[in-house]
Amino acid sequence: MTGIVLAINLENDLLMRRVYRTFLLLSLYVGFCSFAEENTRAASEAYIDMYKEYAILEMHRSGIPASVTLAQALVESRYGTSRLATTANNHFGIKCKSYWRGETFYHKDDDYNKQGKLIDSCFRAYGSALDSYIDHSNFLMNTSWYGELFQYDKTDYVNWSIGLKRCGYATNKKYADMLINKINDFQLYQYDYM
Repeated sequence: MTGIVLAINLENDLLMRRVYRTFLLLSLYVGFCSFAEENTRAASEAYIDMYKEYAILEMHRSGIPASVTLAQALVESRYGTSRLATTANNHFGIKCKSYWRGETFYHKDDDYNKQGKLIDSCFRAYGSALDSYIDHSNFLMNTSWYGELFQYDKTDYVNWSIGLKRCGYATNKKYADMLINKINDFQLYQYDYM
């Protein structure tokens, strides 16, 4: 009987250690996620502060809402930290297209060869972030399938976001929601009135 009690106590002790270890690991994970989320928010806010003037200037030149431009830049460049943004100053993920005559930068994205193998995609490269913002506006203004977007007011970020997805700017099915969430989370709509 004593052996059974000892075995049960030992089993309970092992179970409690597992529970404690799981709790500790879960606590560390939650803490890390909170820390990472805070860092991401701070980096996003710093990005917005750094580039909001570019988005506002381009809004006045093109009619594209500053909020949408900033939201796209946050999503496409991972708030300025992506390899494409840091190496090629491409903050919007704009690919070369056949008519592009400027600098280029290659990296894997979503292009496949005939055998189904992921291959390097050609992206536009710019001399500065400002050049990227200007080309983003020009790209939307001069590409026929985005023409319908310009019927929306520069303060109508919801229809602009939905329209960008509908017109094929991104393949992610949640792209419009991603933009709208960024605009609301960071109150980017305020820049549409400046």
